[in-house]
Amino acid sequence: MKKNDLYSKEEKLFQDKNKIYSAQSVKQIVYSTDVRDFGQVAKSIPCQDACPAKTNIPGYIRAVFEKRHGRAYELNRSANILPGVLGHICSRPCESACRHGEPDNGVSVGICHLKRSCSDLKSGSHRIIEGLYAPTEKKVAVIGSGPAGLAAAHDLSILGHKVVIFEGLEKPGGMLMYGIPEFRLPRDLLMLEIKNILRLGIQLKTNKAIGVDISLDLLKNEYDAVVVATGCVSPRKLNIAGEDLKNIYNGLDFMKAVNEGQKPLVGDKVIVIGAGFTAVDCARSAIRLGASDVSINIRKTIEYMRIDETEKYEAQFEGIKTVSLIQPSKIIGNGNKVIAVEFQRTRMEKTDTPPYRVSIPIENSQFLVPTDSVIAALGQTPDEAVVSKDLDGLDGVFAAGDFATGSSDVISAIAGGRKSARAIDEYLIGEKRKQTVVRLENHETTDRQRSYDFIGKVEMNTIDMEERLSKATNEVETGYNDDQAHEEAKRCYLCNLEYEIDPLICIYCSACIDVAPKDCIKMIESVPVNSDGTYGIYEETDDWNNVVSIAIDNARCIRCGQCLAVCPMDCISVTKTELIEIDT
Repeated sequence: MKKNDLYSKEEKLFQDKNKIYSAQSVKQIVYSTDVRDFGQVAKSIPCQDACPAKTNIPGYIRAVFEKRHGRAYELNRSANILPGVLGHICSRPCESACRHGEPDNGVSVGICHLKRSCSDLKSGSHRIIEGLYAPTEKKVAVIGSGPAGLAAAHDLSILGHKVVIFEGLEKPGGMLMYGIPEFRLPRDLLMLEIKNILRLGIQLKTNKAIGVDISLDLLKNEYDAVVVATGCVSPRKLNIAGEDLKNIYNGLDFMKAVNEGQKPLVGDKVIVIGAGFTAVDCARSAIRLGASDVSINIRKTIEYMRIDETEKYEAQFEGIKTVSLIQPSKIIGNGNKVIAVEFQRTRMEKTDTPPYRVSIPIENSQFLVPTDSVIAALGQTPDEAVVSKDLDGLDGVFAAGDFATGSSDVISAIAGGRKSARAIDEYLIGEKRKQTVVRLENHETTDRQRSYDFIGKVEMNTIDMEERLSKATNEVETGYNDDQAHEEAKRCYLCNLEYEIDPLICIYCSACIDVAPKDCIKMIESVPVNSDGTYGIYEETDDWNNVVSIAIDNARCIRCGQCLAVCPMDCISVTKTELIEIDT
Protein backbone atom coordinates (compact mmCIF):
# COMPACT_ATOMS: atom_id res chain seq x y z
CA MET A 1 0.00 0.00 0.00
CA LYS A 2 1.36 3.41 -0.99
CA LYS A 3 1.45 6.29 1.45
CA ASN A 4 -1.01 8.29 -0.66
CA ASP A 5 -3.42 5.38 -0.75
CA LEU A 6 -3.33 5.07 3.02
CA TYR A 7 -3.87 8.78 3.47
CA SER A 8 -6.84 8.79 1.15
CA LYS A 9 -8.48 6.02 3.13
CA GLU A 10 -7.56 7.52 6.48
CA GLU A 11 -8.63 10.97 5.32
CA LYS A 12 -12.06 9.65 4.31
CA LEU A 13 -12.36 7.84 7.63
CA PHE A 14 -11.30 10.97 9.50
CA GLN A 15 -13.81 13.07 7.59
CA ASP A 16 -16.53 10.57 8.48
CA LYS A 17 -15.45 10.73 12.11
CA ASN A 18 -15.34 14.53 11.93
CA LYS A 19 -19.10 14.55 11.54
CA ILE A 20 -19.21 12.92 14.93
CA TYR A 21 -16.41 14.73 16.70
CA SER A 22 -16.21 18.13 15.03
CA ALA A 23 -16.79 19.84 18.38
CA GLN A 24 -15.12 18.04 21.27
CA SER A 25 -16.82 20.32 23.79
CA VAL A 26 -20.26 19.19 22.59
CA LYS A 27 -21.39 15.62 23.17
CA GLN A 28 -22.25 14.11 19.82
CA ILE A 29 -23.65 10.64 19.19
CA VAL A 30 -23.91 8.59 16.02
CA TYR A 31 -25.39 5.12 15.51
CA SER A 32 -23.31 3.10 13.06
CA THR A 33 -23.94 -0.04 11.03
CA ASP A 34 -20.49 0.10 9.42
CA VAL A 35 -18.78 -3.31 9.53
CA ARG A 36 -15.55 -1.54 10.50
CA ASP A 37 -17.13 -0.29 13.70
CA PHE A 38 -18.53 -3.74 14.54
CA GLY A 39 -15.07 -5.16 13.83
CA GLN A 40 -13.46 -2.61 16.13
CA VAL A 41 -15.86 -3.44 18.96
CA ALA A 42 -15.21 -7.18 18.59
CA LYS A 43 -11.44 -6.68 18.53
CA SER A 44 -11.13 -3.99 21.20
CA ILE A 45 -13.71 -5.24 23.72
CA PRO A 46 -12.98 -8.98 23.94
CA CYS A 47 -15.05 -9.50 27.09
CA GLN A 48 -18.22 -8.27 25.40
CA ASP A 49 -17.43 -10.17 22.22
CA ALA A 50 -17.04 -13.39 24.26
CA CYS A 51 -20.38 -12.88 26.02
CA PRO A 52 -23.13 -14.71 24.08
CA ALA A 53 -25.61 -11.99 25.12
CA LYS A 54 -23.15 -9.19 24.21
CA THR A 55 -23.50 -7.54 27.61
CA ASN A 56 -21.99 -4.04 27.84
CA ILE A 57 -19.37 -5.13 30.37
CA PRO A 58 -17.11 -2.02 30.43
CA GLY A 59 -20.25 0.12 30.67
CA TYR A 60 -21.66 -1.58 33.73
CA ILE A 61 -18.27 -1.90 35.44
CA ARG A 62 -17.80 1.85 35.01
CA ALA A 63 -21.24 2.36 36.59
CA VAL A 64 -20.17 0.16 39.53
CA PHE A 65 -17.00 2.26 39.86
CA GLU A 66 -19.22 5.35 40.03
CA LYS A 67 -21.41 3.53 42.60
CA ARG A 68 -24.41 3.81 40.28
CA HIS A 69 -25.48 0.24 41.01
CA GLY A 70 -29.00 0.65 39.66
CA ARG A 71 -27.62 1.87 36.34
CA ALA A 72 -25.17 -1.06 36.28
CA TYR A 73 -28.06 -3.46 36.92
CA GLU A 74 -30.10 -2.04 34.03
CA LEU A 75 -27.15 -2.17 31.62
CA ASN A 76 -26.88 -5.86 32.50
CA ARG A 77 -30.58 -6.58 32.36
CA SER A 78 -30.98 -4.96 28.95
CA ALA A 79 -28.75 -7.72 27.56
CA ASN A 80 -29.04 -10.75 29.81
CA ILE A 81 -32.46 -10.50 31.55
CA LEU A 82 -31.30 -12.17 34.81
CA PRO A 83 -28.34 -10.15 36.17
CA GLY A 84 -28.58 -11.31 39.77
CA VAL A 85 -28.87 -14.97 38.78
CA LEU A 86 -25.96 -14.73 36.35
CA GLY A 87 -23.91 -12.85 38.92
CA HIS A 88 -24.06 -16.04 40.98
CA ILE A 89 -23.76 -18.84 38.43
CA CYS A 90 -22.57 -17.55 35.04
CA SER A 91 -19.90 -19.66 33.33
CA ARG A 92 -17.89 -16.44 32.74
CA PRO A 93 -16.69 -16.67 29.13
CA CYS A 94 -16.00 -12.94 29.44
CA GLU A 95 -13.35 -13.45 32.11
CA SER A 96 -11.41 -15.91 29.94
CA ALA A 97 -11.28 -13.20 27.26
CA CYS A 98 -10.53 -10.27 29.62
CA ARG A 99 -7.36 -8.47 28.55
CA HIS A 100 -6.36 -7.94 32.16
CA GLY A 101 -5.81 -11.70 32.25
CA GLU A 102 -3.29 -11.73 29.42
CA PRO A 103 0.16 -13.03 30.44
CA ASP A 104 1.80 -9.61 30.89
CA ASN A 105 -1.23 -7.91 32.45
CA GLY A 106 -2.02 -10.00 35.53
CA VAL A 107 -5.35 -11.60 36.45
CA SER A 108 -8.66 -11.02 34.67
CA VAL A 109 -11.19 -8.65 36.22
CA GLY A 110 -13.84 -10.27 38.46
CA ILE A 111 -16.56 -9.47 35.94
CA CYS A 112 -19.08 -11.96 37.30
CA HIS A 113 -18.58 -10.79 40.89
CA LEU A 114 -19.17 -7.21 39.74
CA LYS A 115 -22.33 -8.31 37.94
CA ARG A 116 -23.55 -9.74 41.23
CA SER A 117 -22.57 -6.58 43.11
CA CYS A 118 -24.86 -4.38 41.04
CA SER A 119 -27.74 -6.70 41.97
CA ASP A 120 -26.79 -6.86 45.64
CA LEU A 121 -25.99 -3.17 46.09
CA LYS A 122 -28.69 -1.43 44.04
CA SER A 123 -31.33 0.49 45.98
CA GLY A 124 -34.26 -1.44 47.39
CA SER A 125 -36.53 1.00 45.60
CA HIS A 126 -34.77 0.53 42.26
CA ARG A 127 -37.08 0.94 39.25
CA ILE A 128 -36.91 -1.63 36.45
CA ILE A 129 -36.75 -0.02 33.00
CA GLU A 130 -38.75 -1.62 30.17
CA GLY A 131 -39.19 -0.10 26.70
CA LEU A 132 -42.71 -1.36 25.95
CA TYR A 133 -44.17 -1.50 22.44
CA ALA A 134 -47.85 -1.11 21.62
CA PRO A 135 -49.99 -4.30 21.90
CA THR A 136 -50.13 -6.42 18.74
CA GLU A 137 -52.89 -8.84 19.81
CA LYS A 138 -50.66 -11.68 18.62
CA LYS A 139 -50.47 -14.71 20.93
CA VAL A 140 -47.31 -16.71 21.52
CA ALA A 141 -46.91 -19.95 23.50
CA VAL A 142 -43.55 -20.63 25.11
CA ILE A 143 -42.86 -24.24 26.10
CA GLY A 144 -40.43 -24.25 29.01
CA SER A 145 -39.60 -21.65 31.66
CA GLY A 146 -35.85 -22.11 31.79
CA PRO A 147 -33.46 -19.29 30.88
CA ALA A 148 -34.19 -19.51 27.12
CA GLY A 149 -37.95 -19.62 27.62
CA LEU A 150 -37.90 -16.75 30.10
CA ALA A 151 -35.72 -14.62 27.80
CA ALA A 152 -37.93 -15.28 24.79
CA ALA A 153 -41.10 -14.61 26.79
CA HIS A 154 -39.69 -11.36 28.18
CA ASP A 155 -38.68 -9.94 24.80
CA LEU A 156 -41.88 -11.04 23.07
CA SER A 157 -43.94 -9.40 25.80
CA ILE A 158 -41.91 -6.19 25.50
CA LEU A 159 -42.66 -6.25 21.78
CA GLY A 160 -46.39 -6.20 22.53
CA HIS A 161 -47.36 -9.86 22.11
CA LYS A 162 -49.51 -11.86 24.52
CA VAL A 163 -47.30 -14.59 25.97
CA VAL A 164 -48.19 -17.77 27.85
CA ILE A 165 -45.45 -20.01 29.30
CA PHE A 166 -46.16 -23.72 29.73
CA GLU A 167 -43.92 -25.38 32.32
CA GLY A 168 -43.96 -29.12 32.95
CA LEU A 169 -42.77 -28.91 36.56
CA GLU A 170 -44.25 -27.33 39.67
CA LYS A 171 -42.06 -24.23 39.70
CA PRO A 172 -40.62 -22.00 36.95
CA GLY A 173 -36.92 -21.66 36.18
CA GLY A 174 -36.09 -24.97 34.54
CA MET A 175 -32.56 -26.06 35.43
CA LEU A 176 -32.04 -22.81 37.33
CA MET A 177 -34.63 -24.08 39.81
CA TYR A 178 -33.97 -27.81 39.66
CA GLY A 179 -30.43 -28.26 38.37
CA ILE A 180 -28.34 -25.77 40.36
CA PRO A 181 -27.95 -26.16 44.14
CA GLU A 182 -29.35 -23.47 46.40
CA PHE A 183 -25.96 -22.91 48.05
CA ARG A 184 -24.90 -21.41 44.71
CA LEU A 185 -28.18 -19.78 43.66
CA PRO A 186 -30.59 -18.56 46.37
CA ARG A 187 -34.18 -19.31 45.38
CA ASP A 188 -35.57 -15.99 46.64
CA LEU A 189 -33.30 -14.16 44.19
CA LEU A 190 -34.24 -16.50 41.35
CA MET A 191 -37.96 -16.03 41.98
CA LEU A 192 -37.57 -12.24 42.27
CA GLU A 193 -35.99 -11.98 38.83
CA ILE A 194 -38.52 -14.41 37.33
CA LYS A 195 -41.36 -12.30 38.77
CA ASN A 196 -39.78 -9.18 37.25
CA ILE A 197 -40.32 -10.90 33.90
CA LEU A 198 -43.79 -12.32 34.57
CA ARG A 199 -45.21 -9.02 35.79
CA LEU A 200 -45.16 -7.76 32.20
CA GLY A 201 -48.43 -9.66 31.86
CA ILE A 202 -46.95 -13.02 30.92
CA GLN A 203 -49.15 -15.92 32.00
CA LEU A 204 -47.37 -18.89 33.59
CA LYS A 205 -49.00 -22.33 33.58
CA THR A 206 -47.06 -24.89 35.61
CA ASN A 207 -47.50 -28.68 35.71
CA LYS A 208 -48.29 -28.54 31.99
CA ALA A 209 -45.90 -31.00 30.37
CA ILE A 210 -45.64 -31.04 26.59
CA GLY A 211 -46.69 -34.42 25.21
CA VAL A 212 -48.57 -35.25 28.42
CA ASP A 213 -50.87 -32.39 29.43
CA ILE A 214 -50.65 -30.41 26.18
CA SER A 215 -49.66 -31.16 22.61
CA LEU A 216 -47.67 -29.16 20.09
CA ASP A 217 -50.52 -29.47 17.58
CA LEU A 218 -52.96 -27.94 20.05
CA LEU A 219 -50.67 -24.99 20.74
CA LYS A 220 -50.09 -24.45 17.03
CA ASN A 221 -53.82 -24.16 16.49
CA GLU A 222 -54.45 -21.80 19.40
CA TYR A 223 -51.43 -19.48 19.11
CA ASP A 224 -49.89 -17.39 16.36
CA ALA A 225 -46.43 -18.75 17.16
CA VAL A 226 -44.88 -21.36 19.45
CA VAL A 227 -41.42 -21.35 21.04
CA VAL A 228 -39.97 -24.73 22.02
CA ALA A 229 -37.51 -24.05 24.84
CA THR A 230 -37.60 -27.35 26.70
CA GLY A 231 -33.82 -27.50 27.05
CA CYS A 232 -31.79 -30.69 27.36
CA VAL A 233 -33.42 -33.04 29.86
CA SER A 234 -32.41 -36.52 28.67
CA PRO A 235 -29.26 -37.58 30.57
CA ARG A 236 -26.44 -39.24 28.67
CA LYS A 237 -25.69 -42.76 29.85
CA LEU A 238 -22.38 -44.40 30.68
CA ASN A 239 -23.26 -47.39 28.45
CA ILE A 240 -21.26 -49.83 30.54
CA ALA A 241 -22.16 -53.01 32.41
CA GLY A 242 -23.74 -52.53 35.83
CA GLU A 243 -25.23 -49.12 35.10
CA ASP A 244 -28.69 -50.19 36.36
CA LEU A 245 -27.57 -51.17 39.86
CA LYS A 246 -29.04 -49.51 42.95
CA ASN A 247 -27.43 -46.25 44.23
CA ILE A 248 -26.41 -45.17 40.75
CA TYR A 249 -27.82 -41.76 39.81
CA ASN A 250 -27.63 -39.53 36.78
CA GLY A 251 -26.55 -36.01 37.64
CA LEU A 252 -29.72 -34.24 36.52
CA ASP A 253 -32.11 -36.46 38.52
CA PHE A 254 -29.80 -36.34 41.52
CA MET A 255 -29.74 -32.53 41.58
CA LYS A 256 -33.50 -32.35 40.97
CA ALA A 257 -34.11 -34.58 44.00
CA VAL A 258 -31.77 -32.50 46.16
CA ASN A 259 -33.38 -29.23 45.07
CA GLU A 260 -36.84 -30.62 45.83
CA GLY A 261 -35.72 -31.22 49.42
CA GLN A 262 -35.11 -34.96 49.14
CA LYS A 263 -32.03 -36.68 50.55
CA PRO A 264 -30.79 -39.32 48.12
CA LEU A 265 -28.84 -42.11 49.81
CA VAL A 266 -25.19 -41.64 48.88
CA GLY A 267 -23.30 -43.35 51.69
CA ASP A 268 -19.82 -42.42 52.81
CA LYS A 269 -17.83 -42.89 49.60
CA VAL A 270 -19.15 -41.31 46.40
CA ILE A 271 -17.77 -41.48 42.86
CA VAL A 272 -18.86 -38.69 40.51
CA ILE A 273 -18.18 -39.13 36.79
CA GLY A 274 -18.17 -36.01 34.63
CA ALA A 275 -16.22 -32.80 33.99
CA GLY A 276 -18.80 -30.01 33.99
CA PHE A 277 -20.65 -27.77 36.42
CA THR A 278 -23.27 -30.44 37.15
CA ALA A 279 -20.57 -32.91 38.19
CA VAL A 280 -19.14 -30.40 40.66
CA ASP A 281 -22.61 -29.49 41.95
CA CYS A 282 -23.34 -33.18 42.53
CA ALA A 283 -20.06 -33.70 44.37
CA ARG A 284 -20.56 -30.66 46.59
CA SER A 285 -24.16 -31.71 47.28
CA ALA A 286 -22.96 -35.21 48.26
CA ILE A 287 -20.66 -33.63 50.86
CA ARG A 288 -23.69 -31.83 52.31
CA LEU A 289 -25.61 -35.11 52.41
CA GLY A 290 -22.98 -36.56 54.73
CA ALA A 291 -20.44 -38.23 52.41
CA SER A 292 -16.84 -37.91 53.58
CA ASP A 293 -14.95 -39.33 50.60
CA VAL A 294 -16.08 -37.77 47.33
CA SER A 295 -14.15 -37.80 44.06
CA ILE A 296 -14.75 -36.35 40.60
CA ASN A 297 -13.34 -38.65 37.93
CA ILE A 298 -12.46 -37.33 34.47
CA ARG A 299 -11.07 -38.76 31.23
CA LYS A 300 -8.77 -35.81 30.53
CA THR A 301 -6.76 -33.53 32.83
CA ILE A 302 -8.20 -30.88 35.13
CA GLU A 303 -7.50 -27.94 32.79
CA TYR A 304 -9.97 -29.45 30.31
CA MET A 305 -12.83 -29.47 32.80
CA ARG A 306 -15.74 -27.32 31.57
CA ILE A 307 -15.89 -25.21 34.72
CA ASP A 308 -14.29 -22.01 35.93
CA GLU A 309 -11.38 -21.72 38.36
CA THR A 310 -13.68 -20.70 41.21
CA GLU A 311 -15.58 -23.99 41.03
CA LYS A 312 -12.33 -25.95 40.94
CA TYR A 313 -11.12 -24.12 44.03
CA GLU A 314 -14.38 -24.49 45.97
CA ALA A 315 -14.53 -28.22 45.25
CA GLN A 316 -10.97 -28.64 46.48
CA PHE A 317 -11.67 -26.49 49.55
CA GLU A 318 -14.58 -28.75 50.47
CA GLY A 319 -12.32 -31.81 50.34
CA ILE A 320 -13.41 -33.18 46.98
CA LYS A 321 -10.69 -34.99 45.04
CA THR A 322 -10.34 -34.72 41.26
CA VAL A 323 -8.92 -37.88 39.67
CA SER A 324 -7.81 -37.37 36.09
CA LEU A 325 -6.92 -39.61 33.13
CA ILE A 326 -9.34 -42.41 33.96
CA GLN A 327 -12.68 -43.56 32.55
CA PRO A 328 -15.20 -46.13 33.88
CA SER A 329 -15.29 -49.47 32.10
CA LYS A 330 -17.60 -51.49 34.38
CA ILE A 331 -19.66 -51.11 37.56
CA ILE A 332 -19.40 -53.95 40.07
CA GLY A 333 -22.35 -54.91 42.27
CA ASN A 334 -23.20 -57.22 45.13
CA GLY A 335 -26.77 -58.34 44.64
CA ASN A 336 -28.40 -55.27 43.16
CA LYS A 337 -26.24 -52.67 44.92
CA VAL A 338 -23.08 -51.03 43.62
CA ILE A 339 -19.88 -51.79 45.55
CA ALA A 340 -17.12 -50.67 43.17
CA VAL A 341 -16.31 -49.10 39.82
CA GLU A 342 -13.77 -50.58 37.44
CA PHE A 343 -11.77 -47.78 35.82
CA GLN A 344 -9.38 -47.83 32.89
CA ARG A 345 -6.49 -45.40 32.65
CA THR A 346 -6.29 -43.00 29.71
CA ARG A 347 -3.67 -40.85 28.06
CA MET A 348 -3.88 -37.58 26.14
CA GLU A 349 -3.17 -37.56 22.42
CA LYS A 350 -2.92 -34.67 19.96
CA THR A 351 -5.26 -34.42 16.96
CA ASP A 352 -5.48 -32.07 13.99
CA THR A 353 -9.13 -31.17 14.63
CA PRO A 354 -10.91 -29.54 17.60
CA PRO A 355 -10.57 -30.06 20.51
CA TYR A 356 -7.02 -31.04 19.41
CA ARG A 357 -6.45 -33.16 22.51
CA VAL A 358 -8.40 -36.37 23.09
CA SER A 359 -8.23 -39.08 25.72
CA ILE A 360 -7.23 -42.57 24.60
CA PRO A 361 -7.85 -45.66 26.78
CA ILE A 362 -4.71 -47.58 27.79
CA GLU A 363 -5.01 -51.33 27.31
CA ASN A 364 -4.79 -53.64 30.32
CA SER A 365 -4.82 -50.74 32.79
CA GLN A 366 -8.06 -51.55 34.64
CA PHE A 367 -8.34 -51.18 38.42
CA LEU A 368 -11.15 -51.19 40.99
CA VAL A 369 -12.30 -48.34 43.27
CA PRO A 370 -14.75 -49.26 46.07
CA THR A 371 -17.78 -46.98 46.44
CA ASP A 372 -21.19 -46.66 48.06
CA SER A 373 -22.78 -44.73 45.19
CA VAL A 374 -22.09 -43.41 41.69
CA ILE A 375 -23.33 -40.18 40.13
CA ALA A 376 -22.95 -39.96 36.35
CA ALA A 377 -23.04 -36.30 35.30
CA LEU A 378 -22.26 -36.63 31.61
CA GLY A 379 -24.53 -33.91 30.26
CA GLN A 380 -27.94 -34.05 28.61
CA THR A 381 -29.60 -34.01 25.20
CA PRO A 382 -33.03 -32.74 24.08
CA ASP A 383 -35.93 -35.15 24.68
CA GLU A 384 -36.95 -35.76 21.09
CA ALA A 385 -39.51 -38.37 22.18
CA VAL A 386 -41.65 -35.46 23.37
CA VAL A 387 -40.87 -32.81 20.74
CA SER A 388 -38.96 -33.58 17.55
CA LYS A 389 -35.87 -31.41 17.19
CA ASP A 390 -36.62 -31.09 13.46
CA LEU A 391 -39.03 -28.13 13.52
CA ASP A 392 -38.02 -26.61 10.19
CA GLY A 393 -41.15 -27.81 8.43
CA LEU A 394 -43.57 -26.49 11.06
CA ASP A 395 -44.83 -23.02 10.23
CA GLY A 396 -44.83 -20.70 13.24
CA VAL A 397 -42.86 -23.06 15.49
CA PHE A 398 -39.42 -21.94 16.66
CA ALA A 399 -36.71 -23.61 18.74
CA ALA A 400 -34.68 -21.72 21.35
CA GLY A 401 -31.82 -22.27 23.76
CA ASP A 402 -30.36 -25.69 24.51
CA PHE A 403 -33.18 -27.45 22.66
CA ALA A 404 -31.88 -25.85 19.47
CA THR A 405 -28.14 -25.88 20.12
CA GLY A 406 -27.54 -28.76 22.49
CA SER A 407 -26.44 -28.48 26.09
CA SER A 408 -24.61 -25.20 26.77
CA ASP A 409 -24.76 -22.74 29.67
CA VAL A 410 -27.22 -20.21 31.09
CA ILE A 411 -25.89 -17.12 29.33
CA SER A 412 -25.89 -18.92 25.96
CA ALA A 413 -29.47 -20.11 26.53
CA ILE A 414 -30.56 -16.55 27.32
CA ALA A 415 -28.89 -15.27 24.17
CA GLY A 416 -30.62 -18.01 22.19
CA GLY A 417 -34.00 -17.13 23.66
CA ARG A 418 -33.58 -13.47 22.76
CA LYS A 419 -32.48 -14.35 19.23
CA SER A 420 -35.56 -16.53 18.84
CA ALA A 421 -37.81 -13.69 20.05
CA ARG A 422 -36.47 -11.40 17.33
CA ALA A 423 -37.15 -14.03 14.66
CA ILE A 424 -40.68 -14.62 15.96
CA ASP A 425 -41.46 -10.90 16.06
CA GLU A 426 -40.34 -10.52 12.45
CA TYR A 427 -42.49 -13.55 11.53
CA LEU A 428 -45.56 -12.07 13.26
CA ILE A 429 -45.16 -8.43 12.18
CA GLY A 430 -43.57 -8.92 8.78
CA GLU A 431 -40.58 -6.68 9.39
CA LYS A 432 -37.58 -6.25 11.68
CA ARG A 433 -38.40 -3.83 14.48
CA LYS A 434 -35.06 -3.94 16.30
CA GLN A 435 -31.51 -3.62 15.06
CA THR A 436 -28.11 -3.87 16.73
CA VAL A 437 -25.87 -0.88 16.03
CA VAL A 438 -22.63 0.60 17.34
CA ARG A 439 -23.21 3.73 19.37
CA LEU A 440 -20.32 6.17 18.95
CA GLU A 441 -19.94 9.06 21.35
CA ASN A 442 -17.08 11.53 21.63
CA HIS A 443 -15.47 11.23 25.04
CA GLU A 444 -12.96 12.97 27.23
CA THR A 445 -9.81 11.08 28.16
CA THR A 446 -10.04 8.42 30.84
CA ASP A 447 -9.65 9.26 34.50
CA ARG A 448 -8.32 5.76 35.10
CA GLN A 449 -5.04 5.96 37.00
CA ARG A 450 -2.00 3.92 36.03
CA SER A 451 -1.76 2.65 39.61
CA TYR A 452 -5.03 0.76 39.09
CA ASP A 453 -3.08 -1.73 36.95
CA PHE A 454 -1.32 -3.00 40.05
CA ILE A 455 -4.40 -3.61 42.21
CA GLY A 456 -4.75 -7.30 43.02
CA LYS A 457 -8.02 -9.04 42.27
CA VAL A 458 -10.55 -8.64 45.08
CA GLU A 459 -11.52 -12.17 46.10
CA MET A 460 -15.12 -13.10 46.79
CA ASN A 461 -16.24 -13.33 50.42
CA THR A 462 -17.31 -16.85 51.43
CA ILE A 463 -18.57 -18.65 54.52
CA ASP A 464 -16.41 -21.22 56.32
CA MET A 465 -16.78 -24.99 56.08
CA GLU A 466 -18.67 -25.29 59.34
CA GLU A 467 -21.37 -22.93 58.10
CA ARG A 468 -21.55 -24.75 54.77
CA LEU A 469 -22.29 -28.05 56.48
CA SER A 470 -24.57 -26.67 59.19
CA LYS A 471 -27.30 -26.15 56.60
CA ALA A 472 -27.06 -27.54 53.08
CA THR A 473 -28.70 -24.50 51.46
CA ASN A 474 -26.46 -21.87 53.10
CA GLU A 475 -25.10 -19.66 50.32
CA VAL A 476 -21.33 -20.12 50.04
CA GLU A 477 -20.47 -16.79 48.39
CA THR A 478 -21.72 -13.70 50.19
CA GLY A 479 -20.87 -10.99 47.65
CA TYR A 480 -18.74 -7.83 47.61
CA ASN A 481 -19.45 -4.91 49.88
CA ASP A 482 -19.62 -1.42 48.35
CA ASP A 483 -15.92 -0.66 48.84
CA GLN A 484 -14.79 -4.03 47.47
CA ALA A 485 -16.91 -3.60 44.34
CA HIS A 486 -15.51 -0.11 43.82
CA GLU A 487 -11.94 -1.39 44.20
CA GLU A 488 -12.41 -4.29 41.78
CA ALA A 489 -14.11 -2.00 39.24
CA LYS A 490 -10.94 0.13 39.15
CA ARG A 491 -9.11 -2.76 37.50
CA CYS A 492 -11.18 -2.66 34.28
CA TYR A 493 -9.22 -1.22 31.34
CA LEU A 494 -12.41 0.40 29.94
CA CYS A 495 -11.82 -1.20 26.56
CA ASN A 496 -14.94 0.50 25.18
CA LEU A 497 -12.90 3.71 24.87
CA GLU A 498 -11.29 3.82 21.44
CA TYR A 499 -8.19 6.00 21.02
CA GLU A 500 -7.39 7.19 17.48
CA ILE A 501 -4.57 9.26 15.99
CA ASP A 502 -5.49 11.61 13.12
CA PRO A 503 -2.79 10.95 10.48
CA LEU A 504 -3.46 14.31 8.82
CA ILE A 505 -2.42 16.25 11.93
CA CYS A 506 0.20 13.89 13.43
CA ILE A 507 3.78 15.20 12.98
CA TYR A 508 5.43 11.83 13.73
CA CYS A 509 7.27 13.14 16.77
CA SER A 510 6.98 9.75 18.52
CA ALA A 511 6.19 11.36 21.89
CA CYS A 512 3.24 9.01 22.31
CA ILE A 513 5.41 5.98 21.61
CA ASP A 514 7.95 7.11 24.19
CA VAL A 515 5.37 7.28 27.04
CA ALA A 516 3.32 4.21 26.12
CA PRO A 517 3.52 1.64 28.97
CA LYS A 518 2.66 -1.18 26.56
CA ASP A 519 3.46 -2.04 22.96
CA CYS A 520 0.21 -0.36 21.92
CA ILE A 521 1.28 2.42 19.52
CA LYS A 522 2.55 1.17 16.21
CA MET A 523 4.57 2.54 13.33
CA ILE A 524 2.81 1.02 10.36
CA GLU A 525 3.42 0.72 6.66
CA SER A 526 0.12 -0.84 5.66
CA VAL A 527 -3.40 -1.51 6.94
CA PRO A 528 -4.89 -4.58 5.28
CA VAL A 529 -8.64 -4.81 4.86
CA ASN A 530 -10.36 -8.13 5.61
CA SER A 531 -12.85 -9.73 3.24
CA ASP A 532 -15.75 -8.55 5.42
CA GLY A 533 -14.59 -4.93 5.20
CA THR A 534 -13.05 -4.72 8.67
CA TYR A 535 -9.44 -3.68 9.20
CA GLY A 536 -6.86 -6.41 9.56
CA ILE A 537 -3.72 -6.57 11.68
CA TYR A 538 -1.42 -3.59 11.23
CA GLU A 539 1.72 -4.31 9.22
CA GLU A 540 4.47 -2.73 11.31
CA THR A 541 7.86 -1.37 10.39
CA ASP A 542 10.93 -0.12 12.28
CA ASP A 543 12.11 1.90 9.30
CA TRP A 544 10.95 5.52 9.49
CA ASN A 545 11.34 5.77 5.71
CA ASN A 546 8.49 3.27 5.32
CA VAL A 547 6.17 4.64 8.01
CA VAL A 548 2.90 5.85 6.52
CA SER A 549 1.07 6.34 9.81
CA ILE A 550 1.34 6.02 13.57
CA ALA A 551 -1.67 4.18 14.97
CA ILE A 552 -2.97 3.01 18.33
CA ASP A 553 -3.62 -0.70 18.60
CA ASN A 554 -6.78 -0.74 20.72
CA ALA A 555 -6.39 -4.47 21.30
CA ARG A 556 -3.20 -3.66 23.27
CA CYS A 557 -4.08 -0.22 24.65
CA ILE A 558 -4.78 -0.07 28.41
CA ARG A 559 -6.48 3.35 28.18
CA CYS A 560 -3.99 5.11 30.43
CA GLY A 561 -4.34 8.38 28.50
CA GLN A 562 -0.59 9.09 28.50
CA CYS A 563 -0.42 9.43 24.71
CA LEU A 564 -3.18 12.02 24.68
CA ALA A 565 -1.53 13.97 27.50
CA VAL A 566 1.82 14.36 25.73
CA CYS A 567 0.64 14.87 22.13
CA PRO A 568 1.77 18.39 21.08
CA MET A 569 -0.70 18.51 18.17
CA ASP A 570 -3.85 17.39 20.02
CA CYS A 571 -4.42 14.87 17.25
CA ILE A 572 -5.65 11.97 19.42
CA SER A 573 -9.41 11.56 19.88
CA VAL A 574 -11.32 9.28 22.26
CA THR A 575 -14.61 7.62 21.30
CA LYS A 576 -16.86 5.58 23.57
CA THR A 577 -18.21 2.60 21.61
CA GLU A 578 -21.18 0.48 22.66
CA LEU A 579 -23.36 -2.19 21.07
CA ILE A 580 -27.01 -1.27 21.55
CA GLU A 581 -30.42 -2.15 20.16
CA ILE A 582 -32.49 0.54 18.45
CA ASP A 583 -35.87 0.63 16.72
CA THR A 584 -35.62 0.27 12.98
